[in-house]
Order: sequence, then structure tokens, then C-alpha cells
Amino acid sequence: MEWYRDFDFIFEQFERGNELMNETVFYFKSDPNELEHYIGYSPQYDEPYWAGLCDIPGGCSFSAATELFEAKIYDGRSIRDRWDELVLVEINGLSVMDVDESRFWRRGDDNRGI
Repeated sequence: MEWYRDFDFIFEQFERGNELMNETVFYFKSDPNELEHYIGYSPQYDEPYWAGLCDIPGGCSFSAATELFEAKIYDGRSIRDRWDELVLVEINGLSVMDVDESRFWRRGDDNRGI
């Protein structure tokens, strides 16, 4: 499995506060228009996890990664619920195909890979 299709791997990047996740773009396979949605991590805010282009007009923010990934804000379902139909497009402004996987944290790592 490609790293960008692994829910646990991507969730861990958010949970550990990897600043590469400042803007992450995805769409759902079930959407014929491939409307892009945005999530991110901005550590300078009290609620650093955010979502744009979701069921909440103007987007929303959260204090924890778990809240972001479990919020039912995508047609009444969460990112976790819809992961199998989620297509990750960009991370930090780069196509997932162009992102160097070594820049991410790995389980057991105490250091950022960035």
C-alpha cells in the first residue's frame, strides 16, 4: 500500500503535529465532480486542526486530530468513515506523488523527519 493511502500513517502525521500537514487536499471517489476538500494543521492556533469545504459553511477547527478525523462533516460522515473513498491529492502544496516519504515521522521516531 502506498503511504498516502494508509489511514494510520496520515492520521499519525496530524496527531504528532507534523507541520508538513499544514494544508492537505483530497476528494472523494464517489464525487463525479471531484470537489477538493482541505484539512490542515496550524500550530499557532488554539484549535490547530482545521477543515475547509465541508458541511460547515466557512469550515471549522478542532483542538485534536481525532476530532478532525472523526467529525461528521462530509455529507454527514467523517474522514475515518470515508477513508476508503478518499483520494489524497496534495500535501503542503505538493502532489502526493512528489512528496518525499522520508520527510514524515515513523512509529517509534522521536524526531521530525522534516
